Amino acid sequence: MNIPEIVAKKERFVSGHRACAGCGFPQIVRAVLAGTDKQVVVANATGCLEVVSTIYPYSAWKVPYIHSAFENVAATISGVEAAAKALKKKDIKFLAFGGDGGTTDIGLQSLSGALERRHNIVYVQYDNEAYQNTGVQRSGATPYGAATTTTPVGKVHKGKELFKKDIMKIVIAHDIPYVAQASLSNLEDLSEKARKAFEVEGPAFINVLQPCTLGWKFPMSMAVEIAKKAVDSCFWPLYEVEKGKYKLNYRPNKKIPVLDFIKLQGRYKHALKNKAILDKLQKHVDDKWEELLGLCKQPA
Repeated sequence: MNIPEIVAKKERFVSGHRACAGCGFPQIVRAVLAGTDKQVVVANATGCLEVVSTIYPYSAWKVPYIHSAFENVAATISGVEAAAKALKKKDIKFLAFGGDGGTTDIGLQSLSGALERRHNIVYVQYDNEAYQNTGVQRSGATPYGAATTTTPVGKVHKGKELFKKDIMKIVIAHDIPYVAQASLSNLEDLSEKARKAFEVEGPAFINVLQPCTLGWKFPMSMAVEIAKKAVDSCFWPLYEVEKGKYKLNYRPNKKIPVLDFIKLQGRYKHALKNKAILDKLQKHVDDKWEELLGLCKQPA
């Protein structure tokens, strides 16, 4: 699905939300919803997306919408899907959105249960790599070396000292029909992956990179550019796993250094002259990329 086709779809997430200027999740939501023409019920964990799109008495959603707590959106959408099945309601798709805090961290138990029970749902994590909405605290998805309000830079500690939790591996281990990783920088790829996710029988999961102008500290016009550099540096590869088989969706003609990705972000300002952090982060990205190439049966 190309951009004109996505734009031509009936809007189900509309203007009037109060997202930060430069935020990419409105485009992410629209691209995902464009993946099906069927009726969609959306559940949304507490987080940035929920806070800015449903300020009472207004809503940017033109579909049935449920706001649940931070930790239980997967359980909420599972209950709706089960109720529809009991009522013999057909041709309805069930979609959940959560940030990395509400998915990779405190929503992980709820997500795991929904996947294990094989509910016919699509779960989308928009990963902005911290608890951005509550003050830019670190999450399990915050990458190594990044500064947050709870992993500050000082004389001893230089940002987060642990690597990002691999939510993709965790979800893939549930042996569900479809898992994919996508980016704000390629909405056609995201929408096509959403189409596949909506069409499978059983649970599907999409992990989307959403650079945050507030927490990552970059100019509001640069979100797409930074997302693309994340992909071209292989910090954020685009791939999918269909019925256990890995497929690489994009391979850069020339893999750029991770430095080219992080130097545009204020959260990594301290790392630009710290060779130990740069080398450790680059090695981690390189190792993960080589591992993925092997899983996708691609030459190194």
